[in-house]
Amino acid sequence: MFIDEAKIRVKAGDGGNGCVAFRREKFVPRGGPSGGDGGKGGNVVMQASERHNTLVHFRFNPEYKAERGRHGEGSNKTGRDGADVVLNVPVGTILYDQQTGEKLHDFESTDERLIIARGGRGGRGNAQFATATHQTPRECEPGRPGEERHFRLELRLLADVGLVGYPNVGKSTLISRISAARPKIADYPFTTLEPNLGVVSLGQPGGPDHRSFVVADIPGLIEGAHEGAGLGTQFLRHIQRTRLLVHLVDVSDSSGRPDPVQDFEVIMRELSSFHAGGDDDDLEPLSKKPMIVAGSKVDAANPEKLAALKKHARKLKLPFFAISAVTGAGVDELKYAMAQRVFGLPEATSAKAAKTKASVKTNAKSSARKPPRKSLPRASGSRTKTKN
Repeated sequence: MFIDEAKIRVKAGDGGNGCVAFRREKFVPRGGPSGGDGGKGGNVVMQASERHNTLVHFRFNPEYKAERGRHGEGSNKTGRDGADVVLNVPVGTILYDQQTGEKLHDFESTDERLIIARGGRGGRGNAQFATATHQTPRECEPGRPGEERHFRLELRLLADVGLVGYPNVGKSTLISRISAARPKIADYPFTTLEPNLGVVSLGQPGGPDHRSFVVADIPGLIEGAHEGAGLGTQFLRHIQRTRLLVHLVDVSDSSGRPDPVQDFEVIMRELSSFHAGGDDDDLEPLSKKPMIVAGSKVDAANPEKLAALKKHARKLKLPFFAISAVTGAGVDELKYAMAQRVFGLPEATSAKAAKTKASVKTNAKSSARKPPRKSLPRASGSRTKTKN
């Protein structure tokens, strides 16, 4: 179950109370006060972890309380501090104050820690109140209460490239083609009900030219998604951190929509209408992100639709690729174009890599078709002349 929002209540531990005690030892008739201080209450700590990829454990267990500090004891014994509670969240989680809506922290790296509720300070024992004129104090302090706060958690996946488009345009098929991700693929709309991540690798693993980046496939959008139509725009937050968007448009007749340019404009309006809420001024609007346009399903393409979409992309000065995720046509070129934008590779490098990969495949196929000829051993001695 993929849960990307949760509300939690946390309570830090209260501090232990101070103690009122006096020394009672042999040969010490007036030992004086000996009450120890109370221990400090435990903190509530939030930590980013790569072992978690959803907030489902907060949805069904929304309350967390740290241990309180132990009370002080006689003989100037300080109480034990309360144990901290550590809450593990996925990398990419944003912490908001539920009451004010203020953005408090963004967990962007692994093992990043933040104290979200501090434990109360322990109270002082009567030994701390002894003075020259007040040698037998009988007062002590109670422990301070720990902080109690309410938070809202929001998960935004960390990906380099985001795939957007209408439902059933081939986004899931494409991510399964270029990565090891295996999302659900079917021939009906809204097959993808939750975001999928895939890691795309280029070059030989361990080699100097090896690179990898993460691609996010989100559920499809339709017209009016910002008003709640279809699955809405609730999943668009997961591509807000991406460096690049790949906009897939169906150029075949299977979609039942006559104009691919209109499909492109509809999705662009939904991207422009999306507002994540909160303090997100540091994030670039989705409609302003770098974008690649991909004409999908060219194995069954309508030539007029393909030409119209290509012309519109050229008019907007956006890179255009015609691909078929089923046959693999144009997929390698698109993959290296993604890497070029993500890593800032020069265009010649990506084109050369794609060409090299294609030539390697061609040579492998030709070598598989034509096995090498075996040379016969040459006989020793002189040749025998044939008689006419």
